[in-house]
Amino acid sequence: MARERTERAGPGGDAGRAAWTPREDRGPVRYGPPAPDPGLPVLPELAGVLAAAAGRSAPEPTGGGESLRAAAAAYWTRRGLRGGPEYIAAAPGASPLLLALIAAHGGDVLTPRPCPATWIPQARLLGRPAYHVPTPAECGGVPDPYALLETVRRVRAEGGRPRLLLISVVDDPTATVAPPELVREACEAAVAEGMHIVSDETWRDTLHRPHDTVLLSPAEMCPDDVTVVCDLAGALTPSAWPVAVARFPDTERAAVRHARTLDILTALGALVAGPVAAAAAHALTEPEAVTARVRRAAALQAQVAAAAHRAVLASGALARPPQAGRHLYADLGPLRARLATRGVTDSLELEEYLTERLGAPTPGGHRFGDELGALRVRLGTGPLLGSTPEQQMESLTAVEPLKLPHVARALSIFGTALDELR
Repeated sequence: MARERTERAGPGGDAGRAAWTPREDRGPVRYGPPAPDPGLPVLPELAGVLAAAAGRSAPEPTGGGESLRAAAAAYWTRRGLRGGPEYIAAAPGASPLLLALIAAHGGDVLTPRPCPATWIPQARLLGRPAYHVPTPAECGGVPDPYALLETVRRVRAEGGRPRLLLISVVDDPTATVAPPELVREACEAAVAEGMHIVSDETWRDTLHRPHDTVLLSPAEMCPDDVTVVCDLAGALTPSAWPVAVARFPDTERAAVRHARTLDILTALGALVAGPVAAAAAHALTEPEAVTARVRRAAALQAQVAAAAHRAVLASGALARPPQAGRHLYADLGPLRARLATRGVTDSLELEEYLTERLGAPTPGGHRFGDELGALRVRLGTGPLLGSTPEQQMESLTAVEPLKLPHVARALSIFGTALDELR
């Protein structure tokens, strides 16, 4: 059994005090979510659907209209998760949707460490205790099952009520995919302890090697105990068009939580814009233009992320091989002595240093729940594709994108910034 100390995410625990204490030398530590990756240029077909719906004057109902919810239900049915539109709720982005879900479920929240940057702020906004659970060596996004059980035991011993586990089988920030056996063990452990699971599957369609990677949704294993969330900006729609969808289980308890979620979205005024809903519904039907863009984008990110990963390892830093998404998560701990000579002693200073050197937002690990003293950072691959829409499209359509001058130059700058620390 893992002997990890229970770590509270936010004020109240030792780890929380270390993570959230303002630093007098530079003012408060910035813990807000990092700027989203703008992604590739908007797909013309989606832009056309949005433009055609621009004249709509009637707002979408809370939780999304029938067309959007039916498209989301069909999307999940094609992935083995059957159910009708009555089990779907939509919101203008993942943040308000997750906030409503946490509020609807109640109790303490458990998350893997590291976890997406928006998760802990959502729990803190609601005043909910949140605890980090260590992940295994091979991946992020899903807690080690033994560490999960130990954390639950310790939280209860301290008077807590662990009720909700947030996981991401295709993980941001680590860009890893949790193996099915780990997902099963973690989910079975959580359900046995009376916890509900929210599975963030935003990045499931961005696998770098879809034919070699086995992806299993927790909802396939524990259908009555898992709510699935997907932020469409992960793969299907532009980040400037906020829309996310959730799929609830087919149970009486889930129906009550679904209704509570809609009540909270109503109170927040969290309605999906009509034109965005139309474009999102179209994307969720997965026409050929959309699926072709998703495939090409994933293949491009695979090549660029692999090159960035090689540069990280060549510098002496550590990182798991990226398997999905548009990021990789690097541990520069082995370079601590060299970084210290440049005034970099924690992840906040590392964020500032690399953001300046790379000319692109490079959020430190403290934003994702890691200790401030750990020298970890999420490195985005989007800026390596080009700085203009024309360069990005050239990268997307090139047979050998790594040989394009603007991509090669960006990778050279990336590698040089890391090599200086050897």
